Amino acid sequence: MAASIESLLEEISDVEDPIEELQCLKTALLSIPLSALRDFVSGHRFEVIFSLLNSNEREQVELCVDILERILMACSPLQVVQNYRAALQAGLTHPNDTVKILALTQVGRMAEHPDAAVEVLNSRNILGSVIHSIAEENMMVAKQAIQSLSKLSGTKTGLEKLFRSDLLNDLKDVMTTGDIIRYRVYELVVGIASECPLSLGYCANSGILSQLLTELTGDDVLIRATAIEMVTTVAHSQHGRKYLGREGVMYKISNMIKEADTDPFSSLYLPGLVKFFGNLAFMDGPQLVCEDYPVFQNKVFEMAMDTDPAMVGVALDTLGLLGSTVEGKQVLQKTGEKFKSVLLRMSQLTSSGATELRARCLEAISQLLTLQPEQQTEDLLALTESWFRLFSKHPIDMIRDISTQPFPELHCGALRVFTAVAAQAWGQRLMVSTPGFMEFILDRSTGQRKEAKDAKFELVSSLLSSSSAAEILGSQNYIALKSYQREGPYYVSAVAAVGMEGAQ
Repeated sequence: MAASIESLLEEISDVEDPIEELQCLKTALLSIPLSALRDFVSGHRFEVIFSLLNSNEREQVELCVDILERILMACSPLQVVQNYRAALQAGLTHPNDTVKILALTQVGRMAEHPDAAVEVLNSRNILGSVIHSIAEENMMVAKQAIQSLSKLSGTKTGLEKLFRSDLLNDLKDVMTTGDIIRYRVYELVVGIASECPLSLGYCANSGILSQLLTELTGDDVLIRATAIEMVTTVAHSQHGRKYLGREGVMYKISNMIKEADTDPFSSLYLPGLVKFFGNLAFMDGPQLVCEDYPVFQNKVFEMAMDTDPAMVGVALDTLGLLGSTVEGKQVLQKTGEKFKSVLLRMSQLTSSGATELRARCLEAISQLLTLQPEQQTEDLLALTESWFRLFSKHPIDMIRDISTQPFPELHCGALRVFTAVAAQAWGQRLMVSTPGFMEFILDRSTGQRKEAKDAKFELVSSLLSSSSAAEILGSQNYIALKSYQREGPYYVSAVAAVGMEGAQ
């Protein structure tokens, strides 16, 4: 096979229209295992294929790209940069996007190889071309450029090159191309800053992070909304949150929430502000965040009562996030009647809201009601039971009715609510005292989709995980649940299977 590849390479260099030969070469290369191809490519050069990229014939260029993808994958990243540096450089500025993506992918490979990365970082032309690729119209090209630069910034040398050399000017020049491109650069810098305190230091000193923070209070509300998303990403890391704290960002965002009431366009960025604090509360503790920034909690309650589905949806997601921790549950409970009103609103939405809001509501309810075994103190069990009983006079029936509706997201959402309460003794007592409920759990004919079967199995497992289940549910129910668990989520009884076959 190696001999046939050699002969094809010779033929390609001799013919004027090499499409047929290129197709044969592509087929031959794909038929050889990559491990066997490595030995062949190490002893041969493929400049002829690179030269054929300089063509207006689309089919020819795309065949060359397919061939080079295979060949370069068989080369080590160090071989690629040492043997094909000029070709790589040309590929980064090629008019065809598939060629650019090929070249950028190889840069990404080199970034993950210590010796090859050094070679790339010492090539100002390659780095400059990769930076300018961020501004390409084709999003795939831009994304590949961002990924490659992110990888190259994984070392101190890479950080020095990108943020303390004249390449920083290239990066800032690219940012002036337009709003979309500027935010691509922010995406790159925020991603790098999130890696570690050292990376954040370089990003902060470059001035680009400071520029992002000024966008928070800019005149363009759409830009403001995007800036909030980026800043939220910075807050995902502990060192990022410390940086934002030093820069006064939390107080700035808190003030923006206060001022949102007088801004007719606040609906465009307010959800982002609330999500920021929701994530902050989840990571740094709900009590601290809600005490330091009370406007956040008040705004979440206010949004939950809103008529705008977008506002309500964000409020539900945030409440679920807050209430997923014990501390968050206690913070919400302390608000007394305010949170009771929100729970009643959630009950109303769950029963009669739009399908998407109902699903998000069920997800929030399951998070609010979940308690791990070690969290099940007398006080917390009383808290979750009191919340559940607020939803309806007969909350088990209410949630079961929702689970029978022909929407998978509602069916599974309702089962997740049951899974949350099934691990708690009061939930088990309610279930076993509700007529027909144990039969509903054990009935495999409801919910035929995989996700529904998985959700039902989780419910059964949650019941059986509780030490109080055997006593409360009774031996007959307990044994039946054990059989269900042993048979697995997708079990079909022999009788049911025969009945199904007969119906076909």
